[in-house]
Amino acid sequence: MRNLTIERRLGDIMRQNLPLGVVEFVMFGLKMAWACLFAGLMLLAIILSAMLWPEGAGIARYDFLVVFAVIIQAILLIFRLESPAEAKVILLFHISGTIMEVFKLHMGSWSYPEPGLLKIASVPLFSGFMYASVGSFMARAIRIFDMRFTHYPRFGLTVLLAAGIYVNFFSHHFIWDMRYGLFALTGLLFWRTRIYFTPFGTRRWMPLLLAAFMSSFFLYLAENIGTLTGTWLYNGATEFSFTSLAKLGSWYLLLFVSFVQVSLVYRDTLLLGEHPLGDTA
Repeated sequence: MRNLTIERRLGDIMRQNLPLGVVEFVMFGLKMAWACLFAGLMLLAIILSAMLWPEGAGIARYDFLVVFAVIIQAILLIFRLESPAEAKVILLFHISGTIMEVFKLHMGSWSYPEPGLLKIASVPLFSGFMYASVGSFMARAIRIFDMRFTHYPRFGLTVLLAAGIYVNFFSHHFIWDMRYGLFALTGLLFWRTRIYFTPFGTRRWMPLLLAAFMSSFFLYLAENIGTLTGTWLYNGATEFSFTSLAKLGSWYLLLFVSFVQVSLVYRDTLLLGEHPLGDTA
């Protein structure tokens, strides 16, 4: 309720001097930034630590990033800036993301060139928080924008799609890459799905597929920023180079895995509570 009060006051102040369309645009940006709080802080920590980390520091940069992520998570929970359900999303993403990181590192897809103690099979634990930040953003955005979904496909089908995408991230190293078929399935299942959200006052909507593409583009940019800092390197590279546009497609598919994982944690609330996930049209 406190956040809603602040939102209304801020919106009312802006409406005194700005057209409603401008107010909605500004409020949309502010809410998106608030939804990206965990992800933004993690990316900022990666950038600043890469620029300022002193040689011979008593703690490795990778280990600092793990400690930083845990502290931020604790602060968000203590001050109720994040709900326990959203923390569950972060834990779920951390586990699934770390498993994929271990496999991809073993297959030589990318590497982590710096030392650190807090690692599993040479994968620094902070990497799992990078995946978790995607889930954190989705869960927070659903709450902050009061989202509802229309023409949502059968829940069981979305779970099968997410499982197929996740498995393909592993199996394409050994058998045919099914990503093009999976792209088609996302379109087939979600082409009618709309996201209804509230930037300020008025309900707006956007096709879910468009939202997924836009989100994957910004994740692609964030990934390149991380690569620019040298925090991870692709395919044995020794210096920065932009990642292939094929990674944009990978992020697009991963977003659907992320979204279904969020719906697993929130399912009771989304189906029956304040944010019904299903056809409300």
